[in-house]
Amino acid sequence: MAGHSKWANMKHRKARQDAKRTKVFTKIIRELSVAAKNGANPDDNPRLRAAVEKAYLNNLKKDVVERAIARGAGTAESESYEELTYEGYGVNGVAFIVECMTDNRNRTVGDVRHAFDKRGGNLGTNGSVSYLFTRKGQISFEPGFNEDALMEAALDAGADDVVINSDGSADVMTAFEDFFAVKDAIIAAGFKPISADFAMVPSVTVSLDKDAAEKIISLIDALEDLDDVQNVYTNADIPEDIMEQLG
Repeated sequence: MAGHSKWANMKHRKARQDAKRTKVFTKIIRELSVAAKNGANPDDNPRLRAAVEKAYLNNLKKDVVERAIARGAGTAESESYEELTYEGYGVNGVAFIVECMTDNRNRTVGDVRHAFDKRGGNLGTNGSVSYLFTRKGQISFEPGFNEDALMEAALDAGADDVVINSDGSADVMTAFEDFFAVKDAIIAAGFKPISADFAMVPSVTVSLDKDAAEKIISLIDALEDLDDVQNVYTNADIPEDIMEQLG
């Protein structure tokens, strides 16, 4: 069940990018508002529950979270956001899924297309790469945990996989519908995740050399810097030694 994650290097790199706190807060608040449209009670709305937990893991204040939920639920003045997902390719055929929330579809598609075109990629049609990904729950832990105990707790709770990464961190992967039950069981066993969220996980990956990795990272950076982009997923596999060279 344990092994090196071929996509974890990109996830961990994204976590470093998420140190841009103001942009992260804005995206979480937007997710809270959109999720709350399907119900303001996190206990009855799994998507909202995940967004609330993500907000608190990122140290958003309770009143900020509550205001965002109120806007989305229609109990406060709110902006209207449309959810869009774009699919495309970077260099070497690396597949991209770009999840957006926007109040201006034309602006967003123009910005996303420009990011791809400028860095040797191209947008695809709906369904062109999504078949390569599966939405899963992803619960991550920093190094320093008891590996055997974590694996036992996770697998007993129904996790699909426990991935021990080369840097000593771990990712517990779950089926979408089992995410909360597994997460709660692991926390009850004494483990504290650094993040717990849903992710699009690729079934196949593309291994990259340094030149291609630089171009893919540049495209990820450009997309993540767009205000309307919430999440960027790829099936890039960048070897650890190249990741270290690129920083």
